[in-house]
Amino acid sequence: MAFGRTSLGSGSAGGGRATGAGGQRPLSDINVTPLVDVMLVLLVIFIITAPLMASSIKLDLPQTDAGQPNDTPKFVSLSVDPAGKVFLNDRPVTDEELAAGLAKAAADSKDTEVQLRADQTVPYGRVVALMGIANKAGLSRIGFVTEAPPPTTLR
Repeated sequence: MAFGRTSLGSGSAGGGRATGAGGQRPLSDINVTPLVDVMLVLLVIFIITAPLMASSIKLDLPQTDAGQPNDTPKFVSLSVDPAGKVFLNDRPVTDEELAAGLAKAAADSKDTEVQLRADQTVPYGRVVALMGIANKAGLSRIGFVTEAPPPTTLR
């Protein structure tokens, strides 16, 4: 009688593994602790070396004042109240003064954005007419300013 021994043979009745008299099976678990340790070490190595690889090419770039990336985008505010009165940068203007003001803004920078604020009751045709004045002045970037709806409460 052999206690604690397992035999692997094809002589069992089930055709599978034969177990010895003690009924013990062979240990088939994989120890994953070394695998996890290796993966953590590799992760730390990649975290440390990734920023170094991104700036590995040393360049002496030319210097210029044009188009600095930290320049704030330029915009003009165009508002229309419920009565249809037009305001350029919070100052009331006529359509002629608006065209002149927008042309001056376009002369300063072609990338100037028109931020259009119109009351809900203003007819669509009036809004389109103002967009046309801005486009004729040379400003093609128009942004519509809206208001976020109030948050709904759950009951």
